[in-house]
Amino acid sequence: MTASRLPAPRRTAGDSTWVRTAESVTAGHADKICDQIADDILDAILREDRYARVACEVMATTGMVIVTGQITTKCYLDITGLVRSTIRRVGYDDPSTGFDHRSCSVLVMLEEQSGDVALGVDRKGAGDQGVCVGYATDEGCGLPVDMHYMPAPTLLANRLARRLQDVREDGKVPYLYPDGKVQVSVSYRDGTPASISAVVVSAHHKVDADLAQLRRDLKRLVVTPVLGPTGLLGTDAQVLINPVGAFREGGPRADSGLTGRKIAVDCFGPACPHGGSALSGKDPTKPDRSGTYAARWVAKNLVAAGLARRCAVEVAYVIGMPEPLSITVLTEGTGVLPDPALARIVQAEFDLSPAGIIESLDLRRPVYGRTAVYGHFGRDEDGFTWERLDRVDSLRKHLPGGKRPARTKGGAR
Repeated sequence: MTASRLPAPRRTAGDSTWVRTAESVTAGHADKICDQIADDILDAILREDRYARVACEVMATTGMVIVTGQITTKCYLDITGLVRSTIRRVGYDDPSTGFDHRSCSVLVMLEEQSGDVALGVDRKGAGDQGVCVGYATDEGCGLPVDMHYMPAPTLLANRLARRLQDVREDGKVPYLYPDGKVQVSVSYRDGTPASISAVVVSAHHKVDADLAQLRRDLKRLVVTPVLGPTGLLGTDAQVLINPVGAFREGGPRADSGLTGRKIAVDCFGPACPHGGSALSGKDPTKPDRSGTYAARWVAKNLVAAGLARRCAVEVAYVIGMPEPLSITVLTEGTGVLPDPALARIVQAEFDLSPAGIIESLDLRRPVYGRTAVYGHFGRDEDGFTWERLDRVDSLRKHLPGGKRPARTKGGAR
């Protein structure tokens, strides 16, 4: 595998200042409804059958949800009932929202996993081929809030989208409906987040909602509480709330939804390359999921140990093979050792075989429903084992004389 370089952020002035933007969506977004249904199905099966094989795909459109894919399990599951339960939980419990858990049709078209694929997995091989990418950066370590070694725009966008859902669910903004999208643009100076230059919030709302009131409420109750504590939100930041005006139609009524269509939101935004595969709806024998979690685990521990200031880890798998095809570490010159040396350290310190990852991160558990919205990474929550900093001490043994990585020319970190 030929490793690509990390993409340079969009530069706006000189060599040391640039802007990077990331987006996120709420649980009521059509694509995220599908991701949540797929992962709720996975969790329900894993509660009864830890060794089930699940590759579930979901589509949602006006008045209909389609569940398809390959599932091999010993347990019985009321798929239709689970789909309706997820839709209700997300907030589509009234026909006025344009989508309703009681009246929508649910079409289930599932098959068992191919015997050819199953044979490779039975031998503890990867359940598919794929390239998995994990990323970590210390860019936010100087901020007054915990950034969990994540790119600032991505983490802040996910927090903003979650807050938008929270104020709807707790009744603080009672005229909101479940759908919503946000964007956060962060200006960097010398490789460090310096300020938030722009914020976009688009919120699905009731037909009779007052747009001016909505804008005031969302700035006061959503934007300021999330972004204010970072110290990055100045008075000169551009705040755009429902910039096109009314947002009366949302969810599957306005746009069809599909699993795996928000993979940048799920991972690290534009900060690093993406392997291209979706995560939701897949059991951990699929490296699309387990390999991506492991790559993040490795990258986060490398950065926390001081071996690099930012780091992408790429791991490639071949279906049926018990070991990864390749492991690549990319630090863009921020590592204290050459990238190939760091890759050798990773191979020595981590078991990145599919079976090894499942065991190390305890992935045969029903923890996936919560990952399906607001990002799979940068969350200090129970069950997110790939966020643990449990290899830092062993990795620090590889620091050359306690040396810390230095800033590079142009401010990159």
